[in-house]
This record gives sequence, structure tokens and C-alpha cells, in this order.
Amino acid sequence: MRILYITDSLAVWGGIERVLGDKMNYLADHGNYEIHVITTDQGEHPIPYPLNERIHVKDLNIRYHQKYKYHGIKRFQKDIELRRLFLRRLKDAIADILPDLIIGIRFESINTIIKAKGKIPLICESHSMYYAYRYEDTTIWNRLRFLASRKYIRQADCIVALTEGDANDWRQVNCNVRVIPNIVHLNDTGRYSTLESKKVIFVGRFTIQKDIWSLLKVWEFVHQCYPDWELHAYGEGELKAGFQKVVDQEEINLIVHEPTLDITERYLESSLLMMTSVYEPFGLVLPEAMSCGLPVVAFDCPYGPADIISDGVDGYLVKDRDIHAYTDRVCQLIGNYQLRRQMGKNAVTSSQRYHADYIMYQWESLFNEITLKK
Repeated sequence: MRILYITDSLAVWGGIERVLGDKMNYLADHGNYEIHVITTDQGEHPIPYPLNERIHVKDLNIRYHQKYKYHGIKRFQKDIELRRLFLRRLKDAIADILPDLIIGIRFESINTIIKAKGKIPLICESHSMYYAYRYEDTTIWNRLRFLASRKYIRQADCIVALTEGDANDWRQVNCNVRVIPNIVHLNDTGRYSTLESKKVIFVGRFTIQKDIWSLLKVWEFVHQCYPDWELHAYGEGELKAGFQKVVDQEEINLIVHEPTLDITERYLESSLLMMTSVYEPFGLVLPEAMSCGLPVVAFDCPYGPADIISDGVDGYLVKDRDIHAYTDRVCQLIGNYQLRRQMGKNAVTSSQRYHADYIMYQWESLFNEITLKK
């Protein structure tokens, strides 16, 4: 089966890019699959996560960022020009590849994909959530564009959501919605954290969505109670420089790091993981850390953490944006080694739900179902 993935780029250290690479690598290594991926804005950027050499990567060199050199009506005109270019080049690429199935990673491209794909079946992956597209986008123009895209979303053969909450939202638009969680890089070292180090870990992009300012507030309170503990934050993003500047002005044992491919080792030397996202399509770092034996603490935000964490069993779900309750839960884990140990043991068991073989079996079943209908 020849499968074509379409996305904007594979250029950043992000969860979507990592998961997409994992799925394509799995398919390239298992079964009779020929895997292609088309990007619009990769350019000369290196791909941070390794890809199987059998995966065919093609960049269409659309460079959507060009439109931001313009303002007002000129930006609108440039956007139309680039979308027309994308349509022409995508049609040519599809005609050259002749895929049996197309998978769209970004809903921003669905209008063009629908126009270019002909009768080839299309699956759309929901990585940023209906909630985010519908309610969280900060510009009126992008909200209107999403509403205009609904007629194209209805034409997709299937939408795959990561959680039941997101799936229910998408069923307002398309009646064929499946839930398939992300494939997760589970710990396969045979080693688990001793949970004895005085280190807490945060892994994620420094963005509004991840609410790093709540992370900072919580840690300021925690530091008052446990000044010998450290919080290590790994990631990149547009808010990182400002966050680092604030952290440098305080003495709270908060250390900011660059992203690392060796994140499993960082989990193994930590004693718990914190997540403070405002919304989370899945929350990839949660089962990753849990597979290393770490209890986790997250806000009960839409929708990922509630699907992953069993509150009080393998971690804590905290009332959304309740900083003081969150602080209490972190302090509770820091102050009670036996509690950390029991939750960490449970976390290892819970994380096995996201083993690659189990998740990819669901994907392969969906591929066969969709292609057999055509």
C-alpha cells in the first residue's frame, strides 16, 4: 500500500513531528507499505527526528511565511497566490506518487488537499483539536477560515482524534470519527527511575498553550517548601527567551534546557513530571514519563490528560488553573517517597496502553477499511 502524508514541515522539535516520524518509521519497517511525505515549508531545515531511509520526502517549497512580509490586502493576496501554488504543485506530486491513501496532518491544508486528491481516500489527523481551531485561535480571520473549511472537512473519509473528548467535538462536522491515541516512545531500557533524586521535569514547547507562566507560579510556591529540589524544563518556543529572563532574576532552582533526543535519560534521573497546559490534544510526555516510572501531575484541561492519568493512581489531575491545588499535589509527591514509588509503579503499567504495536494495529486496520471502500 502506498501512503502519502501531507504536512507543513518536519523542522521543529515538536510532538506532532515526533509522532509522525514514529508512525512513518513503523510502517516502513513493518508490512508492505511505501511511505511518502510531502511538506510545504521544510526548505533547507534539517529534520530533527531520524527517518527511515526508505521514506520518500518531498518539499513543495511553498514558503507560506512569505505572506507575513505584507500587510492588509497585500497579505491576503499573497496568501491566495501561495495557496494556488500549493494546489498546482500538490496535484503534480499526487499524480507522480499515485498513492492509495492520503493522510492530512494539518487542517489548514484540507481545502487544498480535497481539491487536489481526486478520488483518493483521505484521512485527517486531529493534532490541534477542534476546541483549539474553533475557540482558541486568536485571529478573526483564522476562525472564519476554519468555519469555511467545514464543508471540506465533511468530505474527508475519516477524522482520527486522539481523545474521546476531541472526537465528540469533531462529530459536529464529520460523522466518521475514530479515536486512535498517539504512538509513544515508551521506555525500553529495562531501567526505571529510583524516584530518589530531588529533580522534577517539564518537557514541552514554551508557548501559550503549555502555560509556562503557571508552571513558574507553581514552582515558586514549591520552592518555598522544598528549596533543595530542582525543576528542569526542556524545550523551545517563542516564549522561551522571556521565560528565561524571568527565571534568571529569581533563585528558585529552575533550570531551562535545550530540547534533547535523549529525553528518556532525563526522565530516568527525575522523580516526577509536571504539565500545565491550557489544552492538550494528547499529552505525549505524560505516558513517556510514566513508562520511566514517574508519577505525573497535570491540570484537567481539554482533553488529553484525563484520558491518560488515573487520578490518585498513577498521577494527579488537578482542577483546571487551580494553582494552589496543583502546588499541593506536587508537594505531596515530593514529601512522600512511598507515595511516589507506588504511583510510579502504577504509571509504568498504565503507559503500556500506548505501545507502538497496539496503536499501529489500529491504524493498519483503519487503512484497510478505508481503502476497501473505494
